[in-house]
Amino acid sequence: MIQFGYDGRGFGGWARQPGRTTVEGTLRDGLRRLGIGGRSTAVALEVASRTDAGVSARANALTVTSDWAAPALLRALNGISPRIFFRAATEVPEGFRVRHARRRQYRYFLDGGPERVARLQRIADRLGHRIDARSFGRGVPAAEPQFRPLTRITVRHDGFDLWIEVEAPSFVWGMVRKIVSGLGDVDSGRRTAAELERAALGERRLTLALAPPEPLVLWEVEYDRPWSHCVDRPSRHQAAYLEAMEAQARLLPALRRAIGPGSGGPPPSG
Repeated sequence: MIQFGYDGRGFGGWARQPGRTTVEGTLRDGLRRLGIGGRSTAVALEVASRTDAGVSARANALTVTSDWAAPALLRALNGISPRIFFRAATEVPEGFRVRHARRRQYRYFLDGGPERVARLQRIADRLGHRIDARSFGRGVPAAEPQFRPLTRITVRHDGFDLWIEVEAPSFVWGMVRKIVSGLGDVDSGRRTAAELERAALGERRLTLALAPPEPLVLWEVEYDRPWSHCVDRPSRHQAAYLEAMEAQARLLPALRRAIGPGSGGPPPSG
């Protein structure tokens, strides 16, 4: 079993799709080049969480069959793409299912300062420890409530970033993004906390928008076994990619000021 992360921006999600660059497609191509798991197109590759287009991961997990020693395997995998980071590995018995994780944790990063934390946390606490997936998921047309367990929802600010952390044993499609959207609707006054609570209890159905995917990160997938081999630093190509992303992040506020309202408009031509 291998722990890995990726910058989901620019990927069309996890699953292979014709004509689109996806995390799974990129990995399968890389594994075939390396001869890991066999060189056929049917490389056995199971993943803990299938993220949507634009969603990133810090610690997803997958299984692949290989005779390589873990350190060499991690080095080779980290050469597949600078946007995909392989962080740790451990041996698992035959028949192990990587999708059977103990818990999953997502973080959704928001704009705003610490003054939003208590307000959003009060709204989140109204959802309790289970929610009806008909309102808080995609493609759940059942007539009766379809409850999914929630371990916790925590709102935090660390002095730099504000995020909503959602933890559960598993998630249905779009669940975190709809939870975030619902909390935002109540925070902005578009809905009441009572409406959101009734939807979580299955007493009414709400049509909640999907929050944008780019601020969402699969933060942790936890198992009842430790990682035996860990990577302590990114490869040279990965480090260069991260430096480029950090440079873009530093430049973005300046660009917003330059092209936003009050910037004086575009320079004269000629």
